Amino acid sequence: MQFPRLASGLHQWTIRRNTMTIKAINVRNQFKGSIKEIVIGDVLSEIDVQTAAGIVTSVITTRSVRELELQVGSEVIAFVKSTEVSIAKL
Repeated sequence: MQFPRLASGLHQWTIRRNTMTIKAINVRNQFKGSIKEIVIGDVLSEIDVQTAAGIVTSVITTRSVRELELQVGSEVIAFVKSTEVSIAKL
């Protein structure tokens, strides 16, 4: 069974559909948008998300980019905390 994944900085979590939804994640600043640009690196990649508030940038592992099948145009939510920006594919 495939579960959605949430990539956060250098971490990645599996979200089980029957126990947790994106709305259940306790992050106050959530910005829905679409990926404008992806800069792929050997280990880390930079993701630019166009939101109504402007561009939000997150650095996540390149492995997470591949596993989440992120690409330009993907609809995502950027979760912003004081120390990190997380990306969840919609």
